[in-house]
Amino acid sequence: MTDEKLRELVCDVSIKIFGKDFQHEAYFNSRLRTTGGRYMLRTHHIEVNPLVFERHGMEELIGVIKHELCHYHLHIEGKGYKHRDADFRELLKRTKSPRFCSTLVDKKKGQIIKIYTYQCIKCSLEYNRKIRLNTNKYRCGKCLGDLLLVSLRNIK
Repeated sequence: MTDEKLRELVCDVSIKIFGKDFQHEAYFNSRLRTTGGRYMLRTHHIEVNPLVFERHGMEELIGVIKHELCHYHLHIEGKGYKHRDADFRELLKRTKSPRFCSTLVDKKKGQIIKIYTYQCIKCSLEYNRKIRLNTNKYRCGKCLGDLLLVSLRNIK
């Protein structure tokens, strides 16, 4: 889908669902990572993540457009356009717009986690950490003894 087709779709949804014209720009922004779309307060443009259409299809794209149009129309009218505002939540319900979009980021499967095991030289207390410690800087919390890296394990 091109930016021109997206703008046409946004205009159609705005007229059909809200009964108002959309008079600004709408375009895809591939730099968006975790969000489905965003409404720009200063320019009144709407940016949409292209992954919404690629991964979830037209229905999810229309849901994101309706959500962003709720921000747009309420901001233009000078009403509460933020997520926590009552005007925004009421308009979401009235237009059956989603509050959140579907997940766009893949969870990292099989990611290896390093576990560092440190042991106190004085009291032999063991510490397991995900982040490597500077043993010259940190000491045992129990007896203030020096720490020694005992092992490094990789866990899935």
